[in-house]
Amino acid sequence: MELTEVRWRKSSRSGSNDQCVEVATDLGGVVGVRDSKDPDGPVLVVDAYSWRLFVVAPPR
Repeated sequence: MELTEVRWRKSSRSGSNDQCVEVATDLGGVVGVRDSKDPDGPVLVVDAYSWRLFVVAPPR
């Protein structure tokens, strides 16, 4: 999957520090997740349904 034209945004769950997670949701049914400190590093790609389940899951 080519991710050069992706629009990344800071996750609302990352807090206010500079060490945050960025997500890209405009990928056609999947969500990209990356570390903002390493924008050229690896990207985790998950299906949109699984991402929604992860985001709404209660903390343990």
